[in-house]
Amino acid sequence: MKANALTFACCVAVASLSGCALTTEQVELNYTQQAGVSRIAGAEAVSVNVQVTDQRLDKSKVSSKKNGYGMEMAPITAAEDVAVTVRKAIEKELQARGFQLGSDAALVGIAADITRFYNDHKMGFFAGDAVADLNLSVIVKSKSGALLFSKQIIAQGMEKNTQLASGNNAKIALERALENGMKTLFEDRAFVSALLASTESKAASK
Repeated sequence: MKANALTFACCVAVASLSGCALTTEQVELNYTQQAGVSRIAGAEAVSVNVQVTDQRLDKSKVSSKKNGYGMEMAPITAAEDVAVTVRKAIEKELQARGFQLGSDAALVGIAADITRFYNDHKMGFFAGDAVADLNLSVIVKSKSGALLFSKQIIAQGMEKNTQLASGNNAKIALERALENGMKTLFEDRAFVSALLASTESKAASK
């Protein structure tokens, strides 16, 4: 009886972690702006143009469902182009700090390349973890083309103790990875200083 009960428990665990593993699922990724952000003195005089490019090797998905044995099954896709989602996140944080969004003629240009934005469902016996990674290279250039800032942003987001290798759990982990990536970028004083440098050089030229 004990052996049968254990076998049944294993089957339930495998089935629950699989969760419609053969059906493609689409998720809508949303970005939550950082709380308690203050406007930066002088930011209102800076117009910023943000360009984000998706350089991932596989742009077709942001995760994959897995069966109870850890085998990848149906893809999990993003409803919106990943580059657009990341661009909107950067623009939200810029506006929260008082920067103005501009066109190609803006004082400052931010160019970001996404090389990884993917969630991997880590399978366990009774529960798993959704682990998402974001790799983002960011450069800031002045209107004249001078390089003001360059950095590789690496961030991770997790949803622990998951029962399903599903799109919803992947979504949570991916959104947290994006939030952590933006936190890393905007807490870098060199990044903010690079954005403000355009006003200093403009004043000096007068």
